Amino acid sequence: MVVATQMSPIRVEKIREIKIPTIDLSGKESQVSKLIVEACEEYGFFKVINHGVPHHIIQTMEDESFDFFRKPLSEKQRVGLTKPFGYGNKNIGLSGDTGELEYLLLQTNQNAIDHTSRLVSNSPSKFSSTVSRYVEVVRGLACEILGVMAKGIRVPPSLFTTLLTDHDSDSLFRLNHYPLVTDTSSSSSFHHGNTPIGFGEHSDPQILTLLASNGVPGLQISLGNGAWVPVNSDPKAFCVIVGDLLQVMTNGRFKSVRHRAMANTSSTECRLSMVFFGGPPPQTTITCPPQLLKLNKPPLYKPFTWAEYKSHTYAHRLGETRLDHFKLP
Repeated sequence: MVVATQMSPIRVEKIREIKIPTIDLSGKESQVSKLIVEACEEYGFFKVINHGVPHHIIQTMEDESFDFFRKPLSEKQRVGLTKPFGYGNKNIGLSGDTGELEYLLLQTNQNAIDHTSRLVSNSPSKFSSTVSRYVEVVRGLACEILGVMAKGIRVPPSLFTTLLTDHDSDSLFRLNHYPLVTDTSSSSSFHHGNTPIGFGEHSDPQILTLLASNGVPGLQISLGNGAWVPVNSDPKAFCVIVGDLLQVMTNGRFKSVRHRAMANTSSTECRLSMVFFGGPPPQTTITCPPQLLKLNKPPLYKPFTWAEYKSHTYAHRLGETRLDHFKLP
C-alpha cells in the first residue's frame, strides 16, 4: 500500500515537461525489453499501451468503483478501516497522513474480496467477480512485464514472476477517488507549501505497481531535487511504477520512483485511479540475486523479509526514505 506524508515546505519545487516513456507491448520482445530496462533505470516509471487487458474489464471496474464512491458517506463508512484495509476518507494509513481523496483498499485473495464485497455493494457477487477478474488480468500483465524485464537484465523470468503468482502473494488493490476540490485554502486542503495535494509524495514498497486512471490528470513523478513531472492521463494505458523491493532486488539499478497525486482542482469530473500493488509472500527474503551483483558494486542492502519491510513501512510516514534503514554501511 501507499501512505502520504507532508514534506518540508522549504524545498523549491520545479515542474518539468519531459516525455515519459510509453512502451508498446505488441512490439518485438527484444526491443520492448530494452525500452523497459532503460525506463526503469532512468525514471522507475513508464506507461504501456497495447497491453492486452480488455477495455470492458477496465470499464466495468471503473463503473463499480464510481457506484461505490457515489454512495452517502454513512454507507461507505460501513466498510470500516481495519489496519489498514477498507474505506478511508482523507486520513491515509496509520501514521496521521492526510490528503484530498477517499479510497478503498482491498487484499487480493478471494476470501477477502468476497467479504468486502458484501459491505461495499448492493450486488456483492457482481462487485466480487468484477474485482477478481480485474485483479487476475492485471496481475497477469504485471507478470508479463516482469518477465520481459528479467530477460532484459539476463535473469530467469521466474525470479520475479513467481513472487506474484505464489498462492500466498501479498498483493493489494486500491481504488483512489479524487473529488473536485473547490476550496484550496490551506485550512481546507492538505498542502505541500502552496500546492494542494490529493495524495502526498511517496514510493511504493512492493515490487511493481500498475495504475489505470479515468483520464483526469493529477499524477506526478519526481526527478529529484524538487523537480516534478506531470504524467499525462491516458485511459488506454497503464502506468508502471517500480517499487522499493525491485530496487533492492536489482541492487539499485532500477529506481523506486517517488510520486504523488495533486488535488483535483482543474477538472469538472472526479478522478479515479485503480492501483494494483504486486507484492510477494510475507516470508519471502528480499535480496539481490548473485547474478545481478557486479564485482565493483557489492550489495547495497541487507537481506530482509517482506513481512519485516512491511512492518517498517506501517511504522513510518512514507514520505520518509524507508530503504535507508536497510542500507549496508
